[in-house]
Amino acid sequence: MNLSVDATSSTPPFEQVRSQVIAQIEAGELVAGTRLPPVRALATELGLAANTVARAYKELEEAGYVETRGRAGTFVKGADAASVRAAGAARAYVEAVRRLGVSAEDAIELIRAALRDR
Repeated sequence: MNLSVDATSSTPPFEQVRSQVIAQIEAGELVAGTRLPPVRALATELGLAANTVARAYKELEEAGYVETRGRAGTFVKGADAASVRAAGAARAYVEAVRRLGVSAEDAIELIRAALRDR
């Protein structure tokens, strides 16, 4: 796993870690069953607080990308290809509407309208 954090970026460090792990999963660089580094080890490697990496891992787990197995560690979770592609499309949509200045409520309504038009 190859991660880096840009301290000058306006993107919070936990988000940089989270998005890089997702990108590596989607690119097939991190496959199901791959064990991620322990929180403290990765935090030390990246020069971050352990809580920052823990937050990234927690959000990855909530999004279904990884699973924590207690003392055994955190592992990349197996996911079907459609789910991975759909999650990527959702993130791309969110980035696009944010750049356009569309509110979250309006963005969700646009999704609802598009689903009704199917």
